[in-house]
Amino acid sequence: MRKLTLLVGIGIGYVLGTRAGTQRYEQLKAQAQRAWQNPTVQEKAAQAQDAVREAAPKVGEKAGEVAQAVAAKVRSDDESGGSHAASSQPGASSGA
Repeated sequence: MRKLTLLVGIGIGYVLGTRAGTQRYEQLKAQAQRAWQNPTVQEKAAQAQDAVREAAPKVGEKAGEVAQAVAAKVRSDDESGGSHAASSQPGASSGA
């Protein structure tokens, strides 16, 4: 995602920085539209969308399991008098 953001930023800077900004912008826009309409790109986009739809329930289930485990650990630490709260506060030391 960072690479995509960087590329978009570079592209925007390039377009805004060129002397023939509007003309070049239209050329880049047309190229982007042609690329997006390419059947291979559309196929890959559909595959990615299907993969996300397939994985979403599994990811949600795993996230729920992890959240329950963390909540159980926090409750366990609270009941046993653990010091997780003190160690998570900024500036707290570990007895040094």
